[in-house]
Formats: sequence, structure tokens, C-alpha cells
Amino acid sequence: MARNVRVMRCAPEDVFAVVNDGWLFPAWVVGASRMREVAASWPTVGSRLHHSFGVWPFLIDDSTSVLEFDPPHRMVMQARGWPIGEARITLDVKAREDGCVVRLQEFAAEGPGSFIPQPLLDVPLSWRNAETLRRLAHLAEGGAGR
Repeated sequence: MARNVRVMRCAPEDVFAVVNDGWLFPAWVVGASRMREVAASWPTVGSRLHHSFGVWPFLIDDSTSVLEFDPPHRMVMQARGWPIGEARITLDVKAREDGCVVRLQEFAAEGPGSFIPQPLLDVPLSWRNAETLRRLAHLAEGGAGR
């Protein structure tokens, strides 16, 4: 399982303000290129974002759904990206004196990607998720989503 951690100079509520705005998803999630629809109930359990990933003209339309939601501490999502498969993503946020610590974990949950040995997936996922957390920090620290 790929794990990334980043200290952010903001409150956990600021991180969740970004996460709560589904239209901001492509601004912080590396690979997501555009939003097509955000459920009115986002980000409650069972709600879904409809997005595209890739680079034009090679875009794949798919979705991400919420499996667990406990703001401002934890969120678990299942991201679909067929024909590659599906990934399980966990976002844990812990307050600290000068901001918060955000941990992002991801693993291939279903489909062809789940047959790739996890150590081989961890390297590219860790690189991608380091940038994802960097983008999330910029947005949360800058007050996006409020």
C-alpha cells in the first residue's frame, strides 16, 4: 500500500473544506482532468463524483464513490478507472499544534491493476500521491473550498 504523509499549515477543517467541494477534485487529484457531475449529497457515504482522467484526447470517464466519511478526520473512497481497475484511497487528517498531518494511502482494489505486485505499484503511486498532497496543501492552506 502506497503511503504518503504531509504536514499542512492549516486546520483539518480546511483540508475537508477542499475535499467537500467535489468540483475541486481535479485541482488536487493528480490524473483527474475534469469533472462531469458531482452528486448533490457529496461527500456523504454512497455519494459519487463523475470525472474523467487522462489527457485529451485520451480521456476515460469514470467515477469515485465515498465508502467512509468522518470529517474532519477520515475519508475512504473507491476510485474507478476502468479498464485499469479500481483503487481504494484513505485520507486521514490529524490536528497538531501548528496545523495538521495528512496521510494518504492507496492500493489497487479490483481489476487488472490489482494483479500487479504491490511493491511495483507503490513507487509510481507514491510519486503521484506526493504531488496530490502538495496540491491539496496549497488549496487548503489558501482557503479554497470555503
